[in-house]
Amino acid sequence: MTNWQQKAAANLPPEVQTQFQLSPLTAKLFALRGKTNAREIDWWLHATENDLADPSLMHDMDKAVARIEQAIDHGEKITIYGDYDADGMTATAILVETLGILGGDVHYFIPNRFRDGYGPNLQAYQNLVADGTKLIITVDNGVTGAEEVAYAKSQGVDTIVTDHHTFQAVKPDCAALLHCNYPGQAYPFDDYCGAGVAYTLARALMQDPMPELLDLALIGTIGDMVKVTGEGRIIVKQGLHYLNQTDRPGLRALIKQAGLTMGQINETDVGFAIAPRLNAVGRLGDAKLAVDLLLTDDENQAAELAKQVEALNDQRKQLTQQVYQGALQQVHAQRWGTRHTLTLFDKNWHEGVLGLVANKICRELGKPTLLLTQGENGELKGSGRSLAGFNLFNALSPLKSKLLTHFGGHDYACGLSLKPDKLADLRAAFEKSYRRPQPVTQEYDLRIDSSQLPAGVLQEIVLAGPFGTDNPQPVFQLHWPQVSSSQLMGQEQAHLWLNCHGLQIVGFGLGYVQKLLPLIKNLYVHLEPNYWRGQTKLQAQICGVEYGLPAGWQDKSVIDLRFDRHQLDLADRYLFFDEDNIVKAESLWQLDPDKVDLVANYQGDADRVSLIDVPHNQTELDQALRSDYQHLFLRFSLDNLPVKELPKQADFAKVWHYLREHPGLRLEDYQQVAPYLQLATENVFFILRVFFQLGLLKLDNQRVTAQTGQQAGSLMSSSYYAATASQLKFATQLRTMPASQLIAYAKQLK
Repeated sequence: MTNWQQKAAANLPPEVQTQFQLSPLTAKLFALRGKTNAREIDWWLHATENDLADPSLMHDMDKAVARIEQAIDHGEKITIYGDYDADGMTATAILVETLGILGGDVHYFIPNRFRDGYGPNLQAYQNLVADGTKLIITVDNGVTGAEEVAYAKSQGVDTIVTDHHTFQAVKPDCAALLHCNYPGQAYPFDDYCGAGVAYTLARALMQDPMPELLDLALIGTIGDMVKVTGEGRIIVKQGLHYLNQTDRPGLRALIKQAGLTMGQINETDVGFAIAPRLNAVGRLGDAKLAVDLLLTDDENQAAELAKQVEALNDQRKQLTQQVYQGALQQVHAQRWGTRHTLTLFDKNWHEGVLGLVANKICRELGKPTLLLTQGENGELKGSGRSLAGFNLFNALSPLKSKLLTHFGGHDYACGLSLKPDKLADLRAAFEKSYRRPQPVTQEYDLRIDSSQLPAGVLQEIVLAGPFGTDNPQPVFQLHWPQVSSSQLMGQEQAHLWLNCHGLQIVGFGLGYVQKLLPLIKNLYVHLEPNYWRGQTKLQAQICGVEYGLPAGWQDKSVIDLRFDRHQLDLADRYLFFDEDNIVKAESLWQLDPDKVDLVANYQGDADRVSLIDVPHNQTELDQALRSDYQHLFLRFSLDNLPVKELPKQADFAKVWHYLREHPGLRLEDYQQVAPYLQLATENVFFILRVFFQLGLLKLDNQRVTAQTGQQAGSLMSSSYYAATASQLKFATQLRTMPASQLIAYAKQLK
């Protein structure tokens, strides 16, 4: 659950606002970001790459420059050891290009995600040494490479480490260690990405701001989600300036493939269109392809490489959707919807998209999620993602020594590996580690009136950007928005479009909200440009919704919310007909336990009541509708039925035939049989239960065997089948009845 609160800040002094000719909106945005004096605002508005700190202030910078110059003077072979994400690729390209300009014999190596893993790899170092490398320069990795660096040194090969990741207990014994957050160093900025550190080294080597490298440093900075404040802001702001006029054939070809327009590219385009395409190469193939694209001077080669990158990005999308659908099916088949956490495994899933899918599953189902596949060495390996309020790293860290062979990550994301025989233990331990997420507080900047937005509002907002980590995009509140028209968008009608006093508003994945428009108390939106057919228009994108009851709804005592797939926090009491459904609901929506009760226990002391699950029969429904309440929200979104719909006669025949052909299987074996029969697991077990009740099956030593001489034709006489059919019919009627008819029925019982 998200609690929204408005940011607070003192107003900008009037003389400062006048000095910089700031509009009231821009002045407020600056104040909310802690920019309250002329010096800070002047730096924010006018600082360029010429204002970056002296690179020699970074720890070991002078040592690094001296060793590189020595290698160049003596014609030594230099290898840049990079990484396979957008940050590592751009960092590699920055130093390859810089050392090439200086006349160095420079080469580069990018680890393969599947063969070499992340970061320093001893076999890779051995290969580089054997191939004649005399100086290794790491970018976006290296601080964990004490063993690898020691090996290189023993062979007379120096290593310069440039990195930004967390230091380990033992630092590598290298020729120089450049790190944006080295303890006690004089350099004033502490949150560069790998490309940012590489760019700082390039500035030191060239004794020049090197603006021509800022387009690459920008992509690494946005792709790795480091700060866009301080010097990070200069890299992003100036990087966008140079990217929009870049003459790099590779970037121009990539931009064209992404459908972007030169001169209009912003930080969002970099984060959602450019960086993901580079990352797709590292996820699915050899990241060398992407580095070659960034470095090429040949337009024909650039066009061909960009097409290959685009093809890999398309493949990444297809694989992501394929694994996502498989993961959802697994949750459904195993009936894990009531679990608090998910640990999903399939040996055929592609490792490169597991993090993407885990994030998607986590957001869709609201559960911390681990996705695993099987590596070449037989171990299970994968990624985890969590939702706000549940610290994934803290939950899994205690398991590292007990169950995991590898583990690393942060609050809401992790990578891990384990032996196959530990999967069940991991699933159980992860579920046991679950703690109810704490409510998350998010801040918004200002309340606005969509009918009174100034014509130049976008230009005013841009002055407070670029936006990203540590400088989030402004969030504006629309209070009780007046929607004049709405429609659904997208192939699956999953997205929402609204018109509020001429302001076009989009909500991706929020199609269900269309039926809740009268209950929207607050919309939280970003204001951004929408480029369409050569025109730029103001558009809002929804980032949060709060619901409430308008004053005019005081007399509307019964409200239909059956279409709402989320749980609106509108009720004083959430009532259930079936106690088993309480567990499901708490897992799905993190309901406040103090507000949850059974219908049978309700004493009529709440103003607003929500009926969450389906009653077992008409009598239960009528008794609930006669209770005392001010507002009644009808949901009927959960049930405790064994199947969603009755299996067909042909399904019974299919299972019966399989039983006769494969006697002696255990009940749990039918979880694997269900996909083979192309039936849902729950349907197979429903059919088995019907057969057992009719005496068509027997269980001997936990083995299922068909009774000889019995025929399956009498299955319709099963009381279990009949009861389920009746309850399914009743549930379907409640869920599909027209709203007007359902509300009228409820009101007549008052």
